[in-house]
Amino acid sequence: MTAGWEYEARAMAQGFRAVCGIDEAGRGPLAGPVVAAAVILPYHVEIDGLDDSKKLTEKKREALYDVICEKAVAFSVAAVDEKVIDEINILNATFLAMKNAVAGLPQPADFALVDGNRSKGLEIPFACVVGGDAKVPSIAAASVLAKVTRDRFMCEMAAQYPQYGFEKHKAYGTKAHYAALDAYGPSPIHRMSFLKKYFASRGETL
Repeated sequence: MTAGWEYEARAMAQGFRAVCGIDEAGRGPLAGPVVAAAVILPYHVEIDGLDDSKKLTEKKREALYDVICEKAVAFSVAAVDEKVIDEINILNATFLAMKNAVAGLPQPADFALVDGNRSKGLEIPFACVVGGDAKVPSIAAASVLAKVTRDRFMCEMAAQYPQYGFEKHKAYGTKAHYAALDAYGPSPIHRMSFLKKYFASRGETL
């Protein structure tokens, strides 16, 4: 990560003192929850190798997860499952997960830096940062916690539903995943709202 702490510094210049970064994992997959994390880091803390979770290997993310949890002032992770996603749609489910992550912080945040270009429902002031997981240390930390948490959950689900190969693709729409859906149909943790068009194209209804 080449960026520094300018976003946190701007918030602190406005009088905020507990700035959290927020990011999510799992908006695109065909199954399982969307997971959001909120992290408050000590100002100017050094976490070697911290970056956007998508740029890191699984091994590096796992190692950073423990370092972030150790060094953070506070952190919280929240998940919204596939049933709620189907009920309120993935965008609203993502906002809900972010809101719940902030609410779950053991030390309250007074300002949030949110990865992306929009957010709603947060009960504290916030600013959106496009590409924030590569620019803002606390957002990068949140991206790692969210990604690792979701990946671990999907590996647990792989043991429960081994025919889908969740441990390999984490429920993203890979060729192997669609082949498993063709062979076995959806599992109880699949997002039905994500699969309607696919099965309709095959002349099937869910």
